[in-house]
Amino acid sequence: MAEFEIEGIHLSVPDEMLNPKLSGKLSTGGYEAHEAHAARMRLREGQRVLELGSGIGYIASVCASITGPENVTTVEGNPSMLPVIKSNLERNGFGAVTVLHGAVGGMKSGADPIEFDNKKTFWAARIADVDTAPDAVVSVPHLGLGDLLVTCRPHVVIMDIEGAEEHLFDAPWPGFVRSVMMELHPGRYSDVVIKRIVDCMSESGLTYDPGPSRGRILGFRRVRDR
Repeated sequence: MAEFEIEGIHLSVPDEMLNPKLSGKLSTGGYEAHEAHAARMRLREGQRVLELGSGIGYIASVCASITGPENVTTVEGNPSMLPVIKSNLERNGFGAVTVLHGAVGGMKSGADPIEFDNKKTFWAARIADVDTAPDAVVSVPHLGLGDLLVTCRPHVVIMDIEGAEEHLFDAPWPGFVRSVMMELHPGRYSDVVIKRIVDCMSESGLTYDPGPSRGRILGFRRVRDR
């Protein structure tokens, strides 16, 4: 079991879930640094947060330290990561964070489970596709973003779901969402998808937010009348 500390957040990760690149990022503090920066810049005490793609629970811990763990819901598709996430949250005093198991494959939940690529190196885990090795496929609950938004009513949505964001921007989002911070994965879809994401956010009353936008992290904020 490898131990790390980033900005006061203590993290423990099973050795078999790491590779040298990932270990290096965790050791130097570069792991999800842009996401953490975005969360710290825009999140305020008491705001509700919905995170898609928990990883090892680092960003959920950052959010919980700002807004309170009872206001954070984090979603993870990889079943192997659930005990890691919960352990890391608890060791940092954020055990009240709500951890949901499932993959978000669209706006609506599915009655049937969705196939998930359960990679040993958790960084690359994602919804299964034609390139997924058969022995890496697991069935997980099929969650819908629309249902999660209604249930959680988040002020802030943070997502890093390895390309599945492609399916979440076909209709306007509700008005209670004030900020969205997401990692784009342009290698998994065309520029047309990125345009659709931006257009959907605009139709939802959210505009490009340059403050938290860095690298592949794209931020949006609600337009306010003067």
